[in-house]
Amino acid sequence: MNDKKKYHGRPQGLPSQTAILEFLQTSPTPAGKREIAKAFGLKGQEKIALKKRLKDMAEEGLIDGKRTAYHQMGGVPKVTVLKIVDIDEGEPVAEPENWEPDDGSKPPRLRVIEKKKLPALKRGDRILARTEETARGWTAHPMKKLPARTEGLMGVVEIDKAGKAWLAPVDKRVRSSAPISDLGGAEAGELVLAERTGKSERSGVKVIEVIGDPLAPKSFSLIAIAKHGIPIIFPDEAVSEAKLAAKLPLSDDHREDLREVPIVAIDPADARDHDDAIWAEPDGEGGFNAIVAIADVSFYVRPGGALDKEARKRGNSVYFPDRVVPMLPEVLSADVCSLVEGADRAAMACHLHISPEGKITKWRFTRATVRLASNIAYEDAQKAIDASDAPDHLTHLWDAWKLLAKARHDRDPLELELPERQVRLNDAGQIEEIAIRERLDAHRVVEDFMIAANVAAAKALEAKTAPVVYRIHETPSREKLINLREYLATQGRKLAMGQVVTPGLFNRLLKDISDEAEKALVMEAVLRTQMQAYYGPANAGHFGLSLGSYAHFTSPIRRYADLLVHRALVDAYKLEQPKPADDLPEATGLADRDRQSLQQITDAISQTERRAMEAERDTIDRYVAAWLSHRVGETFETRITGVQGFGFFATILGLGGDGLVPVSTLGREYFRYDDAAHALIGEHTGTRYASGDRLKLKLAEANPLTGALKFEVPDTDGAPIEKRGNRPAPKVKVKPKPNASGGQTRSQGQRGRPANVRHQGRKKKR
Repeated sequence: MNDKKKYHGRPQGLPSQTAILEFLQTSPTPAGKREIAKAFGLKGQEKIALKKRLKDMAEEGLIDGKRTAYHQMGGVPKVTVLKIVDIDEGEPVAEPENWEPDDGSKPPRLRVIEKKKLPALKRGDRILARTEETARGWTAHPMKKLPARTEGLMGVVEIDKAGKAWLAPVDKRVRSSAPISDLGGAEAGELVLAERTGKSERSGVKVIEVIGDPLAPKSFSLIAIAKHGIPIIFPDEAVSEAKLAAKLPLSDDHREDLREVPIVAIDPADARDHDDAIWAEPDGEGGFNAIVAIADVSFYVRPGGALDKEARKRGNSVYFPDRVVPMLPEVLSADVCSLVEGADRAAMACHLHISPEGKITKWRFTRATVRLASNIAYEDAQKAIDASDAPDHLTHLWDAWKLLAKARHDRDPLELELPERQVRLNDAGQIEEIAIRERLDAHRVVEDFMIAANVAAAKALEAKTAPVVYRIHETPSREKLINLREYLATQGRKLAMGQVVTPGLFNRLLKDISDEAEKALVMEAVLRTQMQAYYGPANAGHFGLSLGSYAHFTSPIRRYADLLVHRALVDAYKLEQPKPADDLPEATGLADRDRQSLQQITDAISQTERRAMEAERDTIDRYVAAWLSHRVGETFETRITGVQGFGFFATILGLGGDGLVPVSTLGREYFRYDDAAHALIGEHTGTRYASGDRLKLKLAEANPLTGALKFEVPDTDGAPIEKRGNRPAPKVKVKPKPNASGGQTRSQGQRGRPANVRHQGRKKKR
């Protein structure tokens, strides 16, 4: 163990300037050199070094240099703790957390310049930030995200034996309850929203809204919405503008008429909006002509209006099993903009020519009017193809896709698909089933057509030297590759660092692994090696898809990035500009303000995308825990997904749902944690628990409110763990020694969460 000793929860030794500032700003009382030294366990020469460091910080203006060392430098300190109080057009706004000026003035509001490397910021988040005053006012540059004081302030009311009320948090990362000073009419067992009544962690909270039954179907998504600060109410101005826009007539004179073309939309059976549809027919020379028709949202959502402002603020729609939080009001998202069978709809049409080799050799974009031949579910489309009784327009799509698939194979993009959990609800909103969504060719057909259109949009804008909102997925960093190499070495596998890193390198690595359990484990390790995809105006390619230029064009109903790409195409290719309408902003393509602040906009929508992904994942975890809460005590086949010194994490095969096996449940033997091998090894018996191992575990707890699971290792009577494949044998080979209860002693266990998972069956994640 190389970890430094800790003193009062902090690493021992001379603290950095950042650590000192964080301590000063989070201290409930003013602190000086003595308090700092005590907090970090400093002695002797370290105290002398601390005195010099504090003097240097005072000279830099970070602290006031007085005996208290508490920096109130007039105005906002250069480095301070801030709390996010609002999201304005996708840009976080913060206030100093500790603001007690002598003159009683209100705290200043700071514009937060977010970093891509930090998690998405939302209302209520706390950050340590460097501040500066500019011509536009105060700005803040985050240094790190801090734990919340009472994370989320959403929880369940509990009444103890003394009659005192407590708020039990629903965030599984929070382990302590907060005292409730004002119940606001809430009763024991009810789910509530609360806010803190004081500044310290010891202060109480008061209930500001009673939600009700915490296990009601609506609660799981509402918890995620509140926790992540996702806006769910549209301003009246945005709703009014959407209603006016929905009445805009389509012009037959300036739109290409595609109403006689049998274009079809293939979507999930439970899709709530339909923003893409496809068509193809043979060109007579071995290739195909194709059309990808996308909802023409830019015709209705004008730049600079209240509707546009709200769409930018939201950044994207958020999908939960029981509801959608749309980017646009439903009059547009679920009605006027949605491409539905038999109705005239405004569309942006991407015309493609697919060569016999599957290459896209030509493309052009038009504004069009379409009338879909049908809306069909993936499963129904696949069934018709498999039964050989599909109509010609569906058969042509599959034939054209085979050419696209051939080109995709030659391109050799990253093939790391993990199954997606699907929650099915009955009419009452109760869980009917949780299953793995089946991956069909129908999903691949739509996906490859969408990728082709996205590439065409990026290249079409590049041809006009127009602004592009790229979808960027960078090559894995050297640090991540080194970590992967070290991990593979523990499996007896090699990763040469001198070669050019391509997606095919990882594909070949996985292809060489025959054992399915080991392949799943290495696939997760490769996923953790990948960089987080994001939006930006400067092209850096898409590593995962093995593409040099890539943009998002195909989902403007639910992604603001796509709407910006549509507007840029309208400008670049001088497509129809509808006449100005009463009470609506002037119809244009990409606004001048968007051109000038494209980096800021793309940073903001990258953050809202991550926020949505976290909220969706949290909600699925809660549904899985609720589904399993009636099966506590049962034994499940699991696979270890991560190991740490405090225990190991495992997931139920075929269902998902990560749960912890705490070290406290594993017997008396001491287990050594091998970081490189991601394993725990018994000091006396050699019993080994490692990432990838399959074993039976008993479900001990399932908490629907937090989504947390807890497992126990049942009495296996010495039954061996199924190994994950080839790997070096442990150095210690000793016959297991029975413990006091007669059972075999067991071990403990890093949570293996992939960093950039691409789920199966969801074209919504492209």
